[in-house]
Amino acid sequence: MERPSWDDYFMSIAYNVAERSNCIRRQIGAVIVKERNIISTGYNGTPAGVKNCYEGGCPRCAGHAPSGHSLDTCLCVHAEENAICFAARHGARTEGGILYSTTRPCFGCLKKSIQAGITRIAYVEPYDYETELEEVYFGLVKESGVTFERIELSRKA
Repeated sequence: MERPSWDDYFMSIAYNVAERSNCIRRQIGAVIVKERNIISTGYNGTPAGVKNCYEGGCPRCAGHAPSGHSLDTCLCVHAEENAICFAARHGARTEGGILYSTTRPCFGCLKKSIQAGITRIAYVEPYDYETELEEVYFGLVKESGVTFERIELSRKA
C-alpha cells in the first residue's frame, strides 16, 4: 500500500475544505498544521452571519468585476484568513505552523500568515500579480524567512 506524503495528505484535506466555500468565483481551502496535526482549517466566503456569497451576499462576486479588480469591495473572507481567525477564536497557536492553501495566498494573506508565526506556506494553484507587486511579495517572503513553495500533488486530490 502506498501512503501519501504529508504534503499530499494535508493538501488533499485543504481541497476537501474548499468544498465548503460559499464563494461563487473561486473555491479555496486552507489548513494550518503543527507537528503533523491539524490545528485549523478555513475556506473562503462571506463572514459568519452574512448572507452567503452564492445567495447574493457579496456584491463584487455577484457583479462583473474582472479577476483581480475591485478586491476591496469583496465581502468574502479568504481561506487563509479564516484558518488564522478560527485558530485564534479557539485558542490554537499558529506560531511555527505550516499553512497549506489550495491557491497561492494573496499579499494580504501572506502578511497575516507571517504575523501569525507561520513558518512555511505551501500551495498548488498559482495566482498571478502585477510585476511590481511580485517584487514586493517575494521580497517580503525572503526578508521574513518564511519557507514558501508551490507543490505538485503526486496523487489527485
